[in-house]
Amino acid sequence: MFSSLRGFFGRWLRRLWWALDFSRRVVLNLLLLAFVVGGLVFWATSGPARLQENTALVLNLKGALVEQFSGGLRDSLMSQVQGRDEAQVRLRDVLAVLDAAAKDDKITRVVLDLDGLSSAGLPMLREVAAALTRFKASGKPVIATGIEFTQRNYYLAAQANEVWLHPMGLVYFEGYGRVRNYYRAAFDKLGVMPNVLRVGKFKSYGETFSETGPSPEATEAEKLLFDALWADFSTSVETARKQPAGAVKAYVDQMPEKLAAAAGDPAQLALQSKWVDALKTPDEVRALLIERGALDEKTKSYRQVSFSEYAARLKPSTDGDAVGVIVAEGNIVDGEAGPGTVGGVSTAALVKKAREDDKVKAIVLRVNSPGGSAFASELVRRELELTRKAGKPVVVSMGNLAASGGYWISMAADEVIADPATVTGSIGVVALLPTAKAAMDKIGVNTDGYTTTWLAKAYDPRRGLDPRLAQMVQSGIDHAYVEFTRKAAAARKTTREKIDDVGQGRVWSGTQAQQRGLVDRTGSFGDAVAAARERAKLPADARVSYIERDKSRLAQWADALSAQAAMHLGARIDLSAALAALTPVPAAATEALQQDLAFVANVASRRKPFEALVHCLCEVPE
Repeated sequence: MFSSLRGFFGRWLRRLWWALDFSRRVVLNLLLLAFVVGGLVFWATSGPARLQENTALVLNLKGALVEQFSGGLRDSLMSQVQGRDEAQVRLRDVLAVLDAAAKDDKITRVVLDLDGLSSAGLPMLREVAAALTRFKASGKPVIATGIEFTQRNYYLAAQANEVWLHPMGLVYFEGYGRVRNYYRAAFDKLGVMPNVLRVGKFKSYGETFSETGPSPEATEAEKLLFDALWADFSTSVETARKQPAGAVKAYVDQMPEKLAAAAGDPAQLALQSKWVDALKTPDEVRALLIERGALDEKTKSYRQVSFSEYAARLKPSTDGDAVGVIVAEGNIVDGEAGPGTVGGVSTAALVKKAREDDKVKAIVLRVNSPGGSAFASELVRRELELTRKAGKPVVVSMGNLAASGGYWISMAADEVIADPATVTGSIGVVALLPTAKAAMDKIGVNTDGYTTTWLAKAYDPRRGLDPRLAQMVQSGIDHAYVEFTRKAAAARKTTREKIDDVGQGRVWSGTQAQQRGLVDRTGSFGDAVAAARERAKLPADARVSYIERDKSRLAQWADALSAQAAMHLGARIDLSAALAALTPVPAAATEALQQDLAFVANVASRRKPFEALVHCLCEVPE
């Protein structure tokens, strides 16, 4: 009796478990099916709507203007939707949108909305300005409107046919330069020795740690560079606005007196100084654009399409022979690295990939890097050298920065083209070996032990620097400098002595570099592409293909789906204003301190006994 009862309950429980398991599988499969179908439906229905006649393209650039998204397209677009500070705008997309809009009959004007543009170097701004000029050449106007115009934003606004400023706004120029922290006095108090070894009297990379202020050589080099960039900016803006030479300088120098004369109203000062054409509130801007264009009945504003919406419509060509473009942006590091950083191994692999692609007939290396590892730089340079030996032309296009290691990777090209404002050169080598023996002594901590050779623990930040190791490191960076200058001399078809004269770690503008034989000519990214086409005997309209790491089809599908969703939402939702109120703004001093000390900690924690660095420790002047 008990046995049959137990069997009955056993069969009942097994059937119950089977039913529950079956139900679970059905529910999960239905959810998966719903997700897939939903994704496909979204993909099919979220495409761009047809543009209507008399539509304005709103070039609402938000975030930093970059050559390459850091972290990938999906991360960048999602950060824009979420209003995070790391939002980025890719230069190639801006240029493609403006050039396509110039030929689009539905687009009748461009409205520049630049309040969200947070970072951009002068070379990149010049590329966008040239694209705006091409747009205007099609007979269509450009209107710039903003709450305020900073120096970087105004460079683009000045290209417009009309500039409208908010009545409570301002136009603010501040010039170029930088102020750095110097930690030597603090390190002395703490018992820290930075132990900076270098080759090149202008190689100021380590001065922030080893000195109490800039050296005369560093000040001399920076003065020549920043004065040249300021003259470039001033002349470009004055020409665009048809202002007399010296107008920018006068505006800055006389601002206190002129602002007082304008009753403290910076918007009126900008209008009186002819930097803007009118003062208009957002509703007045909207009404005037409706009058000049067309009313969108749905939004009750002027008929418009945003930058991201229009960019989503553009599909790159994949047919025919191409010029392959490899972007080298960010610090140069050993090994593999993702977008926004130049990995020695991963970037060299991209060059090899382009060399072995039969459809790629020439390579343009687009450089925007302050340098980094000498070894990683040489890996990339060597692959480019092999590409030239294989018969494929290589042209280097320098963006904001191509200094130190950024210049190193540019030395295996048939032609080097820099923007007039590119920061380049910095041919020098430095090593940093921080130690804190005195700090350990102050707190009564001793560090000692047995090793089979003196090299086993030759560099330990807790102990003093062994003079034998210091001698080895100095010999190593001396050799790296010789190699740097030897390769530069061979690339520039000159002598090592002449390269040394303009090297020594000194930075130059693109124009100054051309005058000293470090680059072939100044020009734009488009000039570099045209040069590559000509060298490869390609037609003038041959396509451009960006060489990037291969992704699986699933990853491509996920990225594309996320991009569509981000663009779809980004065009309708702007969370940045709401999030700005919740996000504390760090003090500049705290930010600089964190970055500098993090760099020292990173150097001290490396397992290598030392590393030759070809880095300019420079930022993009803005």
